[in-house]
Amino acid sequence: MRPRGTTAASLSSDGTKAAAAAALTVVLWASSFVAIRDIGHSLSAAPLALLRLAVAAVALSVPVLATRRRSTRIPLTGKAFALITAYGVLWLAAYTVALNAGEQHVDAGTAALLVNVAPLLVAFGAGLLLGEGFPRPLLVGSVVAFGGVAIIAAGSSGQSDGIGVLLCLVAAVLYAAGVLIQKVTLRHADGLTITWLGCVMGTVALLPWLPQLITELRAAPVSAILGTVYLGLVPTALGFSTWAYALRRTDAGKLSASTYAVPAVSVLLSWLLLSEVPTVYGFVGGAVCLAGVAISRRRTRPRRPVPAPAVVSGVGARVDQ
Repeated sequence: MRPRGTTAASLSSDGTKAAAAAALTVVLWASSFVAIRDIGHSLSAAPLALLRLAVAAVALSVPVLATRRRSTRIPLTGKAFALITAYGVLWLAAYTVALNAGEQHVDAGTAALLVNVAPLLVAFGAGLLLGEGFPRPLLVGSVVAFGGVAIIAAGSSGQSDGIGVLLCLVAAVLYAAGVLIQKVTLRHADGLTITWLGCVMGTVALLPWLPQLITELRAAPVSAILGTVYLGLVPTALGFSTWAYALRRTDAGKLSASTYAVPAVSVLLSWLLLSEVPTVYGFVGGAVCLAGVAISRRRTRPRRPVPAPAVVSGVGARVDQ
């Protein structure tokens, strides 16, 4: 049933905008892998996450304050605030720290493979917990895209250990939990407010690492600091805002399947920006990822209704149509 006051044209327009926001999110999140690779290991996992979220929280304060001038207050209930806190701590803070730490132990391809378990977890979690069901295009597209990620990982060089694998799997679980929580939270608050407060809560959760951050900043090169500021402004502040916009208008499982394209876009950006020529595995795996995303976003065609049997009023009577 359509919401009152909506038309087919407006629904189509919302779908187009959501798809564009999702595509932008994929590019921005893919760029974060390139930025982190370029920054190197100048900052530890938790201090890096702290600075990144702090920058994002400050940046998002500007549009939030400008928006609130036109309204009297932030319409948040206690339940919404609790959900936002859980989203900020689990996804924005804990996931980022786990991923940063995991990439100290595993190569990028293995990390991408392990973390991209998350969209599958989101798809099944949304089907079970949010009533989104299990559309066949989503399931088929997810399997195909996951295969593409596996191809990319198979072509990566490097060693991994048990700790790194475990950290990346923990990051995937936190990622999936964050998406599901955020989808519910969007029923109670707008995407900008959720993203802003989520960054604030994530920053607060990481404040115990502030002394370590200050110490490491003294020895960090300017390029590493600027790279972290970029991570806060673009992939986090802007990327999570466009993600929230799309998530409010798209099923969680279907939207999360779009993030299978992140490793493919990361390979392309690394090639263009860092002169890291992708392997044949990277090209093939990237193409498979994009094909899987395209399949997952196909709409299922509703079955045509079966015509009701003709009713005969009597012997020799005409058939009622």
